[in-house]
Amino acid sequence: MIEQLKTFPDNVLAIEVIDGFTGTDEQLCRKWFEAKRVAGAEQVNVLVKLDEMKLSASSVKAFFEDILWALRNYTHLGHLAIVAHSKVLKAMVPLDNLFFQRASEGRLEHYFDVSQLNEAIAFVNEGPSAEG
Repeated sequence: MIEQLKTFPDNVLAIEVIDGFTGTDEQLCRKWFEAKRVAGAEQVNVLVKLDEMKLSASSVKAFFEDILWALRNYTHLGHLAIVAHSKVLKAMVPLDNLFFQRASEGRLEHYFDVSQLNEAIAFVNEGPSAEG
């Protein structure tokens, strides 16, 4: 299940994954993201809080569909904040930054521990503006 942590008026989307991530959740993420784009955001800065996510309750298909959608819409992604309590995710974020460095002019992905949620919110608020 997903929910918005907080609603932002501009180009920031902050979501939390609780328990599992399903196909319905993936569609809801797309809907929220597209609503930001329709409202005029060229790039959307995204915060994803994953500390309560349970992989065993998540759909592998939904997870991969979400990754494919993100890759196809990469130019519309601004800053990405991953908030979790995971050594694996913490290690993966720098690899993502290295892999997407050439295509990521002005965009950053950053890992935050759950205790740094306020810093993560500030990070996405300071990301690329709504106009790109």
